[in-house]
Amino acid sequence: MWELPKYLVVETKALPEIFSKVAYAKYLLESGEVGNITLAAKRAGISRSAIYKYRDAVFPYTSEMTGQVVSLYIAMRDRPGMLAQVIRTLYQNGVNILTINQNIPVDGMAAVSVSVSLDAVSGSDLDLMSALKALNDVTEVRKLVGQ
Repeated sequence: MWELPKYLVVETKALPEIFSKVAYAKYLLESGEVGNITLAAKRAGISRSAIYKYRDAVFPYTSEMTGQVVSLYIAMRDRPGMLAQVIRTLYQNGVNILTINQNIPVDGMAAVSVSVSLDAVSGSDLDLMSALKALNDVTEVRKLVGQ
């Protein structure tokens, strides 16, 4: 008996336009071109609800099928245990940590750059960034592009 596979590779031209627009909105958010979902939806010409509905199901082929390396910049207050909280959050989101570089804190703020490998099991980079932003004392999370 045939079972529908969890993932399909489909040429963009064969899909409804909404999926391409959601992918574009995700790119806008991940690259930092826009700061929130409302602006991404407006630029992509779709509703916010469309982004929420499809964001965890629409990925460019390379990020979903081959494992995506994502580098993040994280700014946080210089508090004991903050780096441990970041690492714990990365672990809880199922990513493979490739590199961590923490700079010396300046004016009570520490800058950390982290490279992780995402795959189909770990979820999306937007979810990971949201989880990191939710940590107390994390003031900024940005995806570094042009890797």
